[in-house]
Amino acid sequence: MFSRKQKHIILKFFSMFSVVRGYNILIVVIAQYLTSVFILAHNKPLKEVLFDLNLLVLVLASAATIAAGYIINNFYDSEKDLINRPQKSKLDRLISQNTKLSFYFVLNFSAVIMASYVSFNAVLFFSFYIFGIWFYSHKLKKLPFIGNLTSTILAIIPFFAIFLYYRNFESVIFVHAIFLFLIISMRELTKDLENMKGDLLLNYKTIPIVYGEKASKIMLTVLIILTSIPVYLLLAHFDVGHMYLFFFLSVILLLLFLLLLWKSNTKTHYLILHNILKFIIVAGVFCIVLINVNVVLNHI
Repeated sequence: MFSRKQKHIILKFFSMFSVVRGYNILIVVIAQYLTSVFILAHNKPLKEVLFDLNLLVLVLASAATIAAGYIINNFYDSEKDLINRPQKSKLDRLISQNTKLSFYFVLNFSAVIMASYVSFNAVLFFSFYIFGIWFYSHKLKKLPFIGNLTSTILAIIPFFAIFLYYRNFESVIFVHAIFLFLIISMRELTKDLENMKGDLLLNYKTIPIVYGEKASKIMLTVLIILTSIPVYLLLAHFDVGHMYLFFFLSVILLLLFLLLLWKSNTKTHYLILHNILKFIIVAGVFCIVLINVNVVLNHI
């Protein structure tokens, strides 16, 4: 069916898709648009938001920056990933390090050029974002607490680009952001538990390596307790529409997470916990439409 050259090209494509984690970028793009429609620009007509060229440019610049971030992260973590994710590493290594770095610079340059279409402030925003990702991958990632905090902030920053564009400062947005911040913080710490083998061999000073598994589990338990605060505020003091169903589901999954956490002691166990948190994040993205279902129904 395919020649050897065609198969090689297809494998290269999937290798680069794996390196930049295209599926994660797609989720972020969807999340940015849904956040714009249902939270940040809820008073604007749907068509006006969807066909806003400035918004499209900001989303594309975010996608390019995130993709470049995954590339530089992959570049610095190639040895660790070979230990922690051997199958994925084999696919990623089909693309040479020089090619990855070339894509890294092209994507970052493209992001800044796209941002310049919106405003000079957007250029500054993405320039600092690009530097922050590089500095995290190069230096901060190996440090306990600072690495986790920086990673969580960097994961949320694309939404701040949209937040600053719409200049919507309603308190409900900050409460949503705190909930997301806590869930991502839990995911980062769970990833550290999952990747302890490679981190230990390559001298990464992560929280589980420095303070141990038990301390990490206590921190995760505290984070789950803290998550109940924004959930309570969103359900009791703000109108989240039918999205209350998502928050009820999140509470159930977090209780399941907590139950499994204290029984976990292998990489497979921590991978399951990691996937529970990923499911909450992805489900949260698509459940944004439940805030105001009428926006969708009126345009069907």
